[in-house]
Amino acid sequence: MNAPNRGLTLALLLAAVLAHADDALSDDAALALADATADTPSNARDWRFLMELAGAGAQYRFNDQPTEARLSLDGRIDHRFEADWRVVFADRLDLRSAGGHQHSVNTLKELYLGWQPRDDLLLDAGRINTRYGVGFGYNPTDFFKVGALRSVTSVNPASLRENRLGSVMLRGQTLWDSGALTALYSPKLGDAPSDDAFNPDWGASNPQDRWLIAASQSFGDSNLNPQLLLYHDTDTTQLGLNWSVLLGDATVVYVEWAGGRQQSVAGRAFNVDDAAFRNAVSTGLTWTAATKLSLTLEYQYDGSALDDAGWQRLQGGPVEPYLRYRQLAAQRQNLTTRHAAMLYAQWQDALIQRVDLSGFVRQDLIDDSRLSWLEVRWRGDETDVALQWQYDAGNSRSNYGGLPQRQIWQALLSHYF
Repeated sequence: MNAPNRGLTLALLLAAVLAHADDALSDDAALALADATADTPSNARDWRFLMELAGAGAQYRFNDQPTEARLSLDGRIDHRFEADWRVVFADRLDLRSAGGHQHSVNTLKELYLGWQPRDDLLLDAGRINTRYGVGFGYNPTDFFKVGALRSVTSVNPASLRENRLGSVMLRGQTLWDSGALTALYSPKLGDAPSDDAFNPDWGASNPQDRWLIAASQSFGDSNLNPQLLLYHDTDTTQLGLNWSVLLGDATVVYVEWAGGRQQSVAGRAFNVDDAAFRNAVSTGLTWTAATKLSLTLEYQYDGSALDDAGWQRLQGGPVEPYLRYRQLAAQRQNLTTRHAAMLYAQWQDALIQRVDLSGFVRQDLIDDSRLSWLEVRWRGDETDVALQWQYDAGNSRSNYGGLPQRQIWQALLSHYF
């Protein structure tokens, strides 16, 4: 790492720490917060709705792009119409306008029917956004993330996990005092993703037959509460583990692991049968202060991504294979290279009541490129105002330096109904 890059990295990390930044809430979490603010428990609603206006400008590496305006409509209904029956519907519509061109993308996040015949038994059927993993920025056990993103409005990991397609599935869960067992089956419903604005996109959410079993068990007061997973699709069978433990009153240590015989991202991109046992890990710790400051430091490893030598060969070769590999890694939400780290800082009510600060730095540990993201948000009772900044730094064709944009600024006005 040369001196300017090292200085920039240290400055960004220090800024994130000193700013005591607060995580930008995912839309669903923010909607829940708005409900909690607006309603008393006796007047709780079974629906939430968000309208968001945004204006974004960017500095590109190769050419200028027009300023973008966006209107997003996001809603969720969770209605219990009988004592043991409920219906859940969640949808997001993003309307974009830039340079006189309009583009619309609708994401049907969830639509399912739930039945709870007993307190310890739940059965669901329909499109469900099922999310697994204790990692913050990278989740090896989040097996249903592949191909689930239709529209990206923020690189905040919480937003990426929330604002995506669910998968059509049958899901059953049984509970006991110290644990739970979940089993689900998701059938193949399509062959390829759709670009149509209002298409339910079965080819993206259900491209193959898949099933998953997850079991969790708490072992008394030992702070040992692991979750074990077994996942299978037509390409791979993988084991998974999620585990976190509280150290003292303020620190949580966590580890997330998945492993199984599978192709690498490069093998999938270039139709090479290189199947082997590959591991993926996300591990770190979160420290929380009494001042509502929270810091998370995470190490990420993806055995399916390219190592140092492979990444250098791809960077130095023709552009078409380079782009094909990057597009597939993004579509699958794999890491681009094998080793990465992330520092995330969050601070609620930062110096001023209702003002939240947030920020993170993603560092590629192979090519030394990085992505930095900062946000300041004022939270009203029903309306938020936020400013966001994103910076992608690195050499040409590096992980983040190879992205077309160098900087992005975004202003947002969010109203919760």
